[in-house]
Amino acid sequence: MAGKSEGAERKESFITVSGREIERVYGPDAIAELDHAQDLGEPGEYPYTRGIHPTMYRGRLWTMRQFAGFGTAEESNARYRFLLEHGQTGLSVAFDFPTLLGYDSDHPRAEGEVGKLGVAIDTLADMEILFQGIPLDRVSTSMTINAPAAILWAMYVAVGEKQGVPRDRLTGTIQNDILKEYMAQKTFVFPPRPSMRLVTDTFAFGAREVPRWNTISISGYHIREAGATAVQELAFTLANGREYVRAGIEAGLRVDEFAPRLSFFFNSHVDFFEEIAKFRAARRIWARQMREHFGAKDPRSWMLRFHTQTAGCSLTAQQPENNIVRTALEALAAVLGGTQSLHTNSMDEAMALPSEDAVRIALRTQQLIAEESGVVNTVDPLGGSYFVEALTCQLEQEALAYFEKIDRLGGVIPAIEMGFFQREIADAAYRYQRRVEAGELTVVGVNRYTGGPATPIRLLRVGPESQRRQLERLARVRRERDELTVRHALRRVREVARGRENLMYPILEAVQAYATLGEIMGVLREEFGEYREEAIF
Repeated sequence: MAGKSEGAERKESFITVSGREIERVYGPDAIAELDHAQDLGEPGEYPYTRGIHPTMYRGRLWTMRQFAGFGTAEESNARYRFLLEHGQTGLSVAFDFPTLLGYDSDHPRAEGEVGKLGVAIDTLADMEILFQGIPLDRVSTSMTINAPAAILWAMYVAVGEKQGVPRDRLTGTIQNDILKEYMAQKTFVFPPRPSMRLVTDTFAFGAREVPRWNTISISGYHIREAGATAVQELAFTLANGREYVRAGIEAGLRVDEFAPRLSFFFNSHVDFFEEIAKFRAARRIWARQMREHFGAKDPRSWMLRFHTQTAGCSLTAQQPENNIVRTALEALAAVLGGTQSLHTNSMDEAMALPSEDAVRIALRTQQLIAEESGVVNTVDPLGGSYFVEALTCQLEQEALAYFEKIDRLGGVIPAIEMGFFQREIADAAYRYQRRVEAGELTVVGVNRYTGGPATPIRLLRVGPESQRRQLERLARVRRERDELTVRHALRRVREVARGRENLMYPILEAVQAYATLGEIMGVLREEFGEYREEAIF
């Protein structure tokens, strides 16, 4: 492992952002046990360590997305058009906090939050405006929504039908990953088990009705943002993936019926090589789990397809221009790690929603990597690197050790209920912050190199006018819709929630009648109950 030559070094040890100690030099002995055929293979071949496509970016570049949404549907629609005009190739919708929690904009708990962290969507009328003039048969759309995912997806399907786009031509992703909400992000609504039923109902509906849609994006991003290490992000995300596969099978679906449409969502942090190794390990672990553990026969079920977002938690309010460099390095790691889709954060996101100028620079960062850096010219350019391959194997083994711990606890849901993941993440976040405060980990502009005048940054602010317009539209929709049809549709949602039929069909009927998000979620709250997390210490 470490080289034999002597020489003074700047510090006693060199440690990654996750706390992993790195050797001075890596050579053939570091990967002596690596079997090229079984552990690496070729790009596009099992176990996909080197990428899921044989040509990777020589055949097609990754989808360039920018997570966007604020204020009203009109304001967000204008931002989407701006991004598409500047070369973005896919949309990624951010919803405001009331929408994420299934409340209408006129609910008392929504006061002051409407449109602040994303776009407010109350009814199908909002979704129609959000995608006005955007052809849904030619644009792939990702929606970051979890507890109300089935409802927002139903609205999107209904908008497609109004545009004359058949369901089988719609492409995109709903995040729909409720397990990580209990672990990290905390925008859960229902208890875990009824929440899993909603997830598997979307799996079945997608397989039958919307076959090109990714019915879940299993997210490690939020786990990492909450303070997890790279290996915790890797292990907990794939453990959740295994839990969704089990749930789909238990719901009566064949694994190859829904597994090809599972997708993943990872964070790309600042530790360049650790992140690349994480992505490569994720593909190898997933391929082996799907083929060897779950018995999937379709090679598409073995392939881990993933979206990446650069690390929001790495952004600093101090010296925000530094965030452009951080984001570029994180984006490059995602590309060298073989991502299928990428969002680059804007330099001002530690302070506010991104401005147009900042989001343009973030998008140009992806375009520069794609068009000028040369890293897309060959497939898996770091394959065979002693360092990268050793890190990949190390992360794989540590993730598998976590799998064993989780299985001993009875699986993901029992582990959530006893606070296992929450404690692991909290401990990792604490250790990281202690290292920053002690100066063991440098954050440029924060605990070192802090001099120089502050550069003023023009921030995007969402004012009260957006909330007023949203409330006016919601009131108008309620006045103009057919109340008898709405009541019938909501009654049907309740009946199906009490039984075993697929909830997507009555939910779709309800949104087409212009029932509100809050009304549908209200029925489900009454039938499923609400989850209250116990404090974890």
